Amino acid sequence: MTDMRRTILWVVFSASLVLLWDAWNKYNGHPSMFSPAPARTAAAGASPAASGVPAAAGTAATAGAAATPAASPSAAGELVVISTDVLKATFNSIGGQLVRLELLKYHDADDPKRNMLLFDNTAGNEYLAQTGLVTQQAGVQLPNHLTPMTVAPGERTLKAGDKELSLSFESPDQGGVRLIKTFTFQPGSYTIAVKHELRNGSSAVIKPELYLQLARHGQVPASSMFMAPSAFTGPALYTEAGKYRKFDFKELDKEKAERDKKGEAFHTVEKANDGWIAMVQHYFNSAWLVNKPGAREFRTDKPGSNLYSIAMVLPLGELAADGKLVHEATLFAGPQEEKKLAALAPNLELVKDYGIFAIIAKPLFWLLDALHGLLHNWGWAIVALVVLLKIAFYWLNASAYRSMAKMKAINPRVMELRERYKDKPQQMQQEMMRIYREEKVNPIGGCLPIFVQMPFFIALYWVLLSTVEMRDAPWIGWIHDLSTKDPLYILPLLMTASTMFQTWLNPTPADPVQAKMMWIMPLMFSVMFFFFPSGLVLYWLTNNILGIAQQWFINRQIGAR
Repeated sequence: MTDMRRTILWVVFSASLVLLWDAWNKYNGHPSMFSPAPARTAAAGASPAASGVPAAAGTAATAGAAATPAASPSAAGELVVISTDVLKATFNSIGGQLVRLELLKYHDADDPKRNMLLFDNTAGNEYLAQTGLVTQQAGVQLPNHLTPMTVAPGERTLKAGDKELSLSFESPDQGGVRLIKTFTFQPGSYTIAVKHELRNGSSAVIKPELYLQLARHGQVPASSMFMAPSAFTGPALYTEAGKYRKFDFKELDKEKAERDKKGEAFHTVEKANDGWIAMVQHYFNSAWLVNKPGAREFRTDKPGSNLYSIAMVLPLGELAADGKLVHEATLFAGPQEEKKLAALAPNLELVKDYGIFAIIAKPLFWLLDALHGLLHNWGWAIVALVVLLKIAFYWLNASAYRSMAKMKAINPRVMELRERYKDKPQQMQQEMMRIYREEKVNPIGGCLPIFVQMPFFIALYWVLLSTVEMRDAPWIGWIHDLSTKDPLYILPLLMTASTMFQTWLNPTPADPVQAKMMWIMPLMFSVMFFFFPSGLVLYWLTNNILGIAQQWFINRQIGAR
């Protein structure tokens, strides 16, 4: 019974480590150990400005209305670069699209000398923010994100002391209608205020609809045969009625195939009076936000072979001849800082992926963030949080360690029984149960406390894995970034030593083969910690050290050394 319990625990522990290692690889865009990485394919017909996206939002909702035509692959416009203290944004005068965005406070995961690149327009890596106008009125064409626009002159760099910086694009008259887009940046902010000013110089009433759209390539970390991708990558939306929903790229592929059979240009997900859309990935996301209540329609599409889009379409009502209307929205593009996201729009913080234990992970992050506020160091905050969890589960752990200590204390008697009755398994089992009853030992008493705690420690794992604040966050001395591996491998070595010591504290299996495996397996799996982020290793190491201290104390009490 004892050997079986240990075997089960080691199998669970081993499988957990393998899956965690596989998850970390996938989380950072590396191939899974269990499936090859998908080939990277450039979107068919991609152009510097359009990337084949217009059909998603440029298609009228009524049957018979023509889709906005895509720009030709050779289409190009003037590139305008706006720099703030946290962003470097590149716009294209074709439609006033945001085609490149660097996050100046974050470095590239593969090349620390480069800035984190969120939006891009190179073939196969398209990630764009687009807006424009459509209408259900037959024969009426309105300016959209493929319309060549004029760039207003002005300052391109937000200097120290400036409160804001604006960039405007103006379309030519299109049937008497002009659109002016104005993007306003503020210091230290990852939000861009976007104002659309529509002027109807024609003699007819028009019924425009504004679309706000995000388009991204479909590359995601490879899936494992055992687990879903560790971090969700793809479009998402939220409405009060439908709540938060994510759209897997494979799901959009199937929808596209079905729509092509029916001749439908896009998929209408929902109609509501509130909500937002987002494009989500590990640590970062973009989102179009319109917090003012009003009718809107949410659409998804796959306009290219490796390009996916999500759009929010908002009816602007009727605009009389010689009339003018203004609509304001917000584009967010930056890190998933939970409290800041929550302040921008209802439930925007849901884009931060906590996995299946989100209900536990969210309060754990709140506590971790509070500890960071007191200690001003994310590394020490991790240590403090693990200490608090160990205190909370002290009596549960004590029960497990006490059971293990008793098992270790009677282990010589059990081994003597095995030798004496090795040819009489039934009698050996009866004698072992007699000893357990006499010593009041439950052979599986150490299992339940461990399984009860597992969701909490797995949730904490996801918190550390998902928290962008860990990037570039130092701890002490040689640890300059808790999201990367220990450059000197000191923490993994300490983790290996602590694991071996904890193995020594546990009861020795009677089977010599199992006894050897009890020592070999910790060494094998400790190798993984040499490649884990230092923040995660610190978490496991702290948990190990505290567990060893409690187990040693209980062993000394019972006399099982």
